[in-house]
Amino acid sequence: MYTSVLTDAALFDALIAIDHDVAAATQAEGCRRCPGGRLHHGDFPRKPRGGPADLPAAYETRTSFCCARCRKRRTPPSVRFLGRRVYLGVVVLLACVLRQGPTPWRVARLRAVLGVSAETLARWHRWWRDDFRHTAFWRAVRSRFARPVEADACPRGLLERFGGDAVAQVVATLRFLGPLTTTSAGTLTEARP
Repeated sequence: MYTSVLTDAALFDALIAIDHDVAAATQAEGCRRCPGGRLHHGDFPRKPRGGPADLPAAYETRTSFCCARCRKRRTPPSVRFLGRRVYLGVVVLLACVLRQGPTPWRVARLRAVLGVSAETLARWHRWWRDDFRHTAFWRAVRSRFARPVEADACPRGLLERFGGDAVAQVVATLRFLGPLTTTSAGTLTEARP
């Protein structure tokens, strides 16, 4: 079910639209330090891995802003990128969901589909299992769920808390994880996978 999501062109286009909307709202807010400080684009290049071969060109840049007065950078949350990770957020999320309950067959299949080494998959899985639970973000939001999400069940347990079909669950989870994608939100105390 989730494997087909990784090749869904509509999903990748929707993630671009969500990021553009979040970026527009961030720019409209202006600088948090300087009242009236305008934010100008200070985007930076990305070379994301793990996406489909026909990934839109918008994935080659990460939207970021810089205040015209204080020059402080403000990078809005993203549903496309999971922080500074090279692989796309959807890939890190779904690869770990598909890897949970690892078998040699699953690991081999993920390596073939995504081009991700077994070591990288293991590192991502450790991040979800160990480091994710210690982020300030997770400590602040884990109580929002009526049925608790066990840290050992992440990311699958997290994904399952959101309703809808597989694409809707992925989009909702990536939106939820948005604050983890930027230091500008002040929610990061992470060890990078």
